[in-house]
Amino acid sequence: MDLGARAAGIGALADDTRRALYEYVVAQPEPVGREQAAAALGIAQHNVNFHLDRLVSEGLLEVEFRRLSGKSGPGAGRPSKLYRRAAREFAVSLPPRRYDLVGDILAAAVTRADEGVPLQQALHETAREEGRVVGAAAVDVVADEPLTAMAQVLGSQGYEPHVYAGVVVLSNCPFDTLAQKHTTLVCALNRDFVQGVAEGLGCEHVAACLEPEPDQCCVKARAEE
Repeated sequence: MDLGARAAGIGALADDTRRALYEYVVAQPEPVGREQAAAALGIAQHNVNFHLDRLVSEGLLEVEFRRLSGKSGPGAGRPSKLYRRAAREFAVSLPPRRYDLVGDILAAAVTRADEGVPLQQALHETAREEGRVVGAAAVDVVADEPLTAMAQVLGSQGYEPHVYAGVVVLSNCPFDTLAQKHTTLVCALNRDFVQGVAEGLGCEHVAACLEPEPDQCCVKARAEE
């Protein structure tokens, strides 16, 4: 979770001129040229050029080059630089939240249930498999220190982990709002996901346990003796 890059991207919109240009570009059905944006918003051309390119550098807009006349070949002129909304999504949540992750788990479980798998079984299996995928894909983890490896991976998912005396304590629940409304369901999925991460990392002697405490995630990861 690259908080710095996401915060910088969204922070670029704090400037009134930049935000107006962004809102104008994304509201158009086709990519926008610099001259068009300058004329539409009544902004000096040199300011438009600077701010549009800043939005590109922050990942909020993308550029394409195209001859607006539709002509090609000699005499057709240089292609125009056009701007459109970037495909990248930006979201900053403090504390971190991962409602997209729990949404994926729930959607995949419902699909399995529609295929005949009992719903509770589908929920547990899907959450655990999603955790395995995350654990197996992790790079640059401390492989010979299972709890440290767990903390590194769970940190990337927004759990804000800390290792204390053979236990990974998770200071933040990435599914907090859902967990408050549907505690039994979401906490069980949380435990299965964390256990799956351990399995994906190959941490054979780490167990995810439900141990709810105030102001913490309901799950802890413990080293088994």
